[in-house]
Amino acid sequence: MGWIDISVTVRSGMAHWPTDEAVGIERICDLDRGDPYNLSRILMSLHTGTHMDAPIHFIRDGAGIDEMPLEAAIGRARVIEIRDRELIRPAELQEHGIERGERILFKTANSGSLWDSDAFSREFVSVSEAAASFLAAAGITLVGVDYLSVGGFNTDIAKVHLALLEAGVWIIEGLNLAGVEPGDYELVCLPLKVARGDGAPARAILRPLR
Repeated sequence: MGWIDISVTVRSGMAHWPTDEAVGIERICDLDRGDPYNLSRILMSLHTGTHMDAPIHFIRDGAGIDEMPLEAAIGRARVIEIRDRELIRPAELQEHGIERGERILFKTANSGSLWDSDAFSREFVSVSEAAASFLAAAGITLVGVDYLSVGGFNTDIAKVHLALLEAGVWIIEGLNLAGVEPGDYELVCLPLKVARGDGAPARAILRPLR
């Protein structure tokens, strides 16, 4: 099997965090209107669809997304399927023997249907504060989740993010892992190089390791 695209397609009207800018893509020059070329512009939050969070998102003097080491999001990664349909908790994580330096991507019930709707869902599987602390203590390099935030909508998302970012864990949010089986993969995820960006849209792909 070759590369698997685990990114969400960016489009006007797609699901977005309620306090973020709605996504709008506008064709400002159009061949069909007699213009010599097609040209579009886009309006959206840096945290739209598949994206990465930078430390400065929650840490005043934290690194911007343009300072992310490329190796943080390129290399071996493990997809772990989570059974719990509410929260990712330490008890379930302990079953997987997570080791220092790993890149961990969580496949949850979110990948089943949430991305089929343009409406934002407040009920999505998220990382609990305790699980965030567990992952930070384990010394992982990166964590990826399959909806728009590692922290739940009705939780203290700052605490979840800070537990990870302060420990040097890079975060990918908004993955679509619907067609991905649990296991080991090669990951490539490259966010846009936005100066001092608190995050940036990214294209993420996986290739199974044999």
